[in-house]
Amino acid sequence: MAPKKQKAEFTVRTQQFQVNKLLNRKQFAVVINHPTWNGTVPKKKVIEKLTQLYKVPDQNQVSVFGMKTKFGGGKTVGFGFIYDDVASMKRIEPNYRLIRYGMSQLKRNTARKTLKEK
Repeated sequence: MAPKKQKAEFTVRTQQFQVNKLLNRKQFAVVINHPTWNGTVPKKKVIEKLTQLYKVPDQNQVSVFGMKTKFGGGKTVGFGFIYDDVASMKRIEPNYRLIRYGMSQLKRNTARKTLKEK
């Protein structure tokens, strides 16, 4: 008989919360407890929980990265930013993270060799 599947639940907590007015953001460490979840909790679900927790008007203002699952599972630690507006996020966040969130496009440059051959 197969074991009964439990509903996968997780809790999100923040630690070391600071307000960074120079960069128009709130920055913190994210602690996710997920004892019944197999694997790591998806970033989209963590971002959804953080937007509900801090009453952020747009999910595009939240950035979560650096997720590391503790040995044995059940707990994941990472970093997060909540920007005051989307414009400041686009200005400050690195381009590779903006591409991950679908807020920027990867610039496809022509190869150096083809430029020299022309």
